[in-house]
Amino acid sequence: MTRHSTTGRWLAPTLVGSAAALAASALYTAAKTRDVEHETPPIGAFLTVDGVRLHYVERGRGPALVLIHGNGMMIQDFLVSGIVDDLAERYRVIIIDRPGYGYSDRPRGLWTPRAHATLFQKALQQLGVTQAVVLGHSWGALVAVALALQAPQLVRSLVLASGYYYPTLRADVLLTSPVAIPGIGDLMRHTVSPVLGRLMQPALIKAMFAPAAVTDRFDREFPKAMMLRPLQLRASAEDAALMTPVTVEIKQHYRDLTLPVVIIVGGDDQVADVDRQSKRLHSELPNSELVVVPGMGHMIQHLAPREVVDAIDRAAEQVREAG
Repeated sequence: MTRHSTTGRWLAPTLVGSAAALAASALYTAAKTRDVEHETPPIGAFLTVDGVRLHYVERGRGPALVLIHGNGMMIQDFLVSGIVDDLAERYRVIIIDRPGYGYSDRPRGLWTPRAHATLFQKALQQLGVTQAVVLGHSWGALVAVALALQAPQLVRSLVLASGYYYPTLRADVLLTSPVAIPGIGDLMRHTVSPVLGRLMQPALIKAMFAPAAVTDRFDREFPKAMMLRPLQLRASAEDAALMTPVTVEIKQHYRDLTLPVVIIVGGDDQVADVDRQSKRLHSELPNSELVVVPGMGHMIQHLAPREVVDAIDRAAEQVREAG
């Protein structure tokens, strides 16, 4: 028997088996996506900006407050934290699912923080917002900064929570970037990635809160399965892949931020290094305040909601004092 015939004998069944496994994974992913979207329907309204359909929620009345979520998250991140209930008593709170998250569209393109900021600026104009306090968490902090740089007349003060502002080597970028690649990434996120994601998700969420424990409310109420839908996996992978390169550009403009800025971070954040990120940014911004909450991790809005609300109130008060 020749080597060629022996190879052919096992190669064909292997290819057929692999194709069957991928097909089964794709069917499973499609079914799980339908199920989770049925269980977690849209909770807000929709508007369209430059052809992109955005899902958003409004709560309360008063001065406008815009909350921008981080990578992998969605509107419910802020709602589940409990801070919106408090803030809505005195602010018009607006939360928008960033493109590709929750129920917002994400056309193919380069979704940098500046691209997000342009979209958000136009969305807020549609909502009649002319001035706002803006909070960004994690990747959303880059969007908040870009929005303040592009629309200083709109953004009157910033609250930057658990942000990543300067380029560093990151293991999560290497792990997630393949899902962002057209073609192979599309195949992965419709087949194996959601399955692997379900296995890895508990450990990843634990790391986001560490060294503190995951809060009971987040564990109970946050729709974690929504994070594993193919579109959201692509959005998260693309954002992770862009994280380091976009900071190379935007860090050159931090000193142009002359508005009041409150920087808040967990003292033991294990996702974004406190010294190399938040403390360094504070040293560059003359009109900034730094709040470090001891013992807390990356998900500061869940772990220290009172401190986050206080930071927002101080940022808003500085706007009022400035007239």
